[in-house]
Amino acid sequence: MYTVDLIALAIVALSALAGLRRGLVTGVLSLAGLAGGAVIGARVGSDVLGAERSRWLPLAALAGAVLLAAVGQSVGVMLGRHLRRGLLVIPPLRVFDSVGGSMLGAVTGLAVCWVAGAVLLYVPGQTELRRYAQESRILSTLNRELPPARLLDTLARVDPFAALAGPDAGVGPPDPAVLGSAGVNGAALSVVRVVGDACGLGIEGSGWVAAAETVVTNAHVVAGVDRPRVDRNGGGTVLPARVVFFDRTNDVAVLRVPGLRARPLPLGAAAAGAAAGMLGYPSNGPYTETPVRVGKIVPIVGRDAYGRFPTSRVVTTIRGTIRSGNSGGPVVDAAGKVVTMVFARRVGADGGYGVPAAFVGAALAKAGDTPLHTACVER
Repeated sequence: MYTVDLIALAIVALSALAGLRRGLVTGVLSLAGLAGGAVIGARVGSDVLGAERSRWLPLAALAGAVLLAAVGQSVGVMLGRHLRRGLLVIPPLRVFDSVGGSMLGAVTGLAVCWVAGAVLLYVPGQTELRRYAQESRILSTLNRELPPARLLDTLARVDPFAALAGPDAGVGPPDPAVLGSAGVNGAALSVVRVVGDACGLGIEGSGWVAAAETVVTNAHVVAGVDRPRVDRNGGGTVLPARVVFFDRTNDVAVLRVPGLRARPLPLGAAAAGAAAGMLGYPSNGPYTETPVRVGKIVPIVGRDAYGRFPTSRVVTTIRGTIRSGNSGGPVVDAAGKVVTMVFARRVGADGGYGVPAAFVGAALAKAGDTPLHTACVER
C-alpha cells in the first residue's frame, strides 16, 4: 500500500472520530457552511488571478475555496453546537446524533481525499505529487467511481503545454493583416477543440481537420485520455474520437472522428518570414485567430510528449503570442495551407515552436484505424 493510501485512511478515520464527537446536527451545518464558503471562495480566487495564467487558475480557485470554506465551516459549527444542546437531554436522539455524525465524518473524509487528489493532479508539470495521486489505489478508485470531471471542469481545463529553451524565430513582428486573408478566414470551420480526461485531470487543446473524419493534434493533448472528444463549434457539436496514431517524439497524434463533417486543410510550406495565422482555443476560451510570423526550421533538444525523456527533434520556429490551449492548433498561411502545428512556447520570451508540416504529413500516411491506448503514467 502506498503512503498516499495510508494518509487517506488516516484522514477518513480521524474524520469519523471527529464526527462522533461533533454529532450529526453540527456536522450538517458545518458542511453546509464549508460548501457555501468553497463555492464563493473558488469564484473569488479565480477572479483575483485572472484567466491569462490558466495553468495556475485551478489552484488559485482551490486556494480561495479553502480559505472561505474555513470561515463558513466555523459559522456552521457555532450554530450546530447551539442547536445540539437541546438534543443532548433526549438519550435516543443523542445516540442517533453521534452515530450519524460519525458516518457523516467518514464520508467527509473521503470527500477531502477526493478533492486533495484533484489538487495534486492539477500541479502544473509532470511532478512526483501528481504521480503519487495517479498511483494511489484509494484515489484511483475514487476517481473511477466518482469522476472529478465536473469539479475539474468547474475550475478549468489544463493544456499540459510545453515550454522549451531554444532559439527565437529571427524574423520580424507578426502582421495582423494576414487575419483578413481568405485562406485564414476559410480555415476557421476546420479548427476544433480537443478535450478529455487523463487520470482524472481535465485536458484541453486545439486540433484541425486534415482528412475525412480525421483530426490532427499534439500527442501531449491526448496522452492518457481514454475517451477523447472533439468540439467543432466551441461549445456546439461534440463528437467522440479515437487515437489511431501517436508519436511521442515529434508530439503528433491523429484522431478518427466518425461523423465529423468539415473541409480538410491542406499542408503547405512557408519561407522564413512568412505571415500566418495561428488558429485555436487558447486559455480554454473561444476560437481565436492570432497573427504570427513563421521562422526557420531548426533542430533542438527538448522533452517528449510526456515531458520525461530528452529527445532531439526538428521544429518550426514561430514569432507571436502563444498561450496554453494553442497546443495542436494549425498555423495557416494566406493561402489557407497548414505550414506548422503549434506544440510549445519559448521559455521567457514571446514565440514558440511548431511541428513541421512534413512530419504531420508522415503521421497521416502512417495512421491506421485501430484505436491506440496512451498512458498518462509511464513506468
